[in-house]
Amino acid sequence: MKIKEAKEITGGLTHTSKMPGPSYNTPASRCLTGAKLRNVKNSVCSSCYALKGNYKRFPKVEEALERRFQSLKRQAWVPAMVALITGHKYFRWHDAGDIQSMAHLENIFTVCRLTPDTQHWMPTREAQFLKDLDPDTIPTNLIIRMSSHMIDQAPVKFWPWTSTVTSGHDASCPAPKQGNKCQSCRTCWDRSVSTVSYGKH
Repeated sequence: MKIKEAKEITGGLTHTSKMPGPSYNTPASRCLTGAKLRNVKNSVCSSCYALKGNYKRFPKVEEALERRFQSLKRQAWVPAMVALITGHKYFRWHDAGDIQSMAHLENIFTVCRLTPDTQHWMPTREAQFLKDLDPDTIPTNLIIRMSSHMIDQAPVKFWPWTSTVTSGHDASCPAPKQGNKCQSCRTCWDRSVSTVSYGKH
């Protein structure tokens, strides 16, 4: 599949200055769990970065996010995503948005298996799709980090890879100290690291 066609099908990838590779996003307003947490005081989603700033400032950005969301239903979504991701060493799923269904997650697994030379990272708050999933069955080039819902909440117990948000000075993510960029850090993609903690935005 040609890249131009793949972009038309999927809405294209995003390239943030922070990340070492591209990412894919959908509207944060479409998050299943996040939509509920948005109104919960001290939840991570109550101050969601993807509901403000450039995500909301420019109508074209909002339109692109919705286009990507609608593309999830397209039959050619998997081969189109494979065409776009192939050749990239690192990839992040959902710098905005989250898993929408088990079918969506299975499609992501297929994309990961068909891009074996790419390391994939996917943070999520959609515990309902992980609770009955055996971590050993997910593609070995994918790490799914189950994110705690509340600021200063401990990591979840049921999943081997997690992330938390802290209001203190004990965050393990070095990005705030290095111009808000990953630079050489690849901890989020590292299966040997069980928990990554981020500073509160």
